[in-house]
Amino acid sequence: MPTSTAYTFRTTTRLPLDETRTRIEAALKAEGFGILTEIDVAATLRVKLGIVRPPYLILGACNPKLADAAIEIEPSIGALLPCNVVLRQAGNADETIVEILDPVAALAIAESEQVAPIAADAAARLRRVLAAVAAGGSAAR
Repeated sequence: MPTSTAYTFRTTTRLPLDETRTRIEAALKAEGFGILTEIDVAATLRVKLGIVRPPYLILGACNPKLADAAIEIEPSIGALLPCNVVLRQAGNADETIVEILDPVAALAIAESEQVAPIAADAAARLRRVLAAVAAGGSAAR
């Protein structure tokens, strides 16, 4: 069941990270998002610091139409994009925690009444993504 923090939406799947990733990417695509960046935090820490951690990925998700609308209003908003989606192994390899940055919380920094509805739209889409992944499918519009 999805939960929230002050700046993320979160759920835990009963699937390994790779399977969860496949589902999250399909659900993101159904909501108009693509993956622009990928950071393998666990691999980076292993290579750079010799620290071994369970799998931990950060995917940079972007909905081009929403990003364009926000950039048109506030050109500096790109510093707050894309929406990060974190996939991390839970207590065992058969569970994955998914956390998505809440665009409303992130874009509130801009203090723009014009950007706020775009952030709300992105947040609604990302909540549907998380709900779809929690339910075992992909989001539908």
